[in-house]
Amino acid sequence: MPEPAENYTPQPRLAAMRRQAWKMWAIGLFVVFLWAALIVLAPIAKSYGFTSISDPLYHFYNFICHRIPDRSFHIAGESFGVCSRCTGVYFGLFLGFAIYPLWRRIEEIEPLARFWLFLSLIPIGIDWSLTMFGIWENTQLSRVATGLILGVACATYIVPALVEIARNLTNRRRLGNPSV
Repeated sequence: MPEPAENYTPQPRLAAMRRQAWKMWAIGLFVVFLWAALIVLAPIAKSYGFTSISDPLYHFYNFICHRIPDRSFHIAGESFGVCSRCTGVYFGLFLGFAIYPLWRRIEEIEPLARFWLFLSLIPIGIDWSLTMFGIWENTQLSRVATGLILGVACATYIVPALVEIARNLTNRRRLGNPSV
């Protein structure tokens, strides 16, 4: 059955929406890359004596991660800005952003079922719980692997959300609603 005429979107408008979606994806990818790069920049800067760079970064990361040295990766004798699990999450987020266009249309704003997001929490929850209850001691590898799983899953929800937010803001402006 054909779609009603009011659901029709002109081809030039669809092309503009597609360009906007790619632009939002690129901006998001850059921001996530920058975030992940700063995690690695902190120990490199500190090892070269650039404490004016490393100290503010480490101070900031203290607010988002416990940063226990035994649970963190190290470069040049200095620990990353966050622990190995958080490193996995943030690098997984970058990986998820980077591969997103390979498996899903970038302009698609309908998110996947939340079931998949909750499913991605299971490995990290098991890894944490087994250690917490003294059944098994997790490792750097288990922490980073479970973080990667969660990070990639989160990216698959963030990309469509960014595209939809940009689309809604553009539509409000286009329709003359300046109260954005």
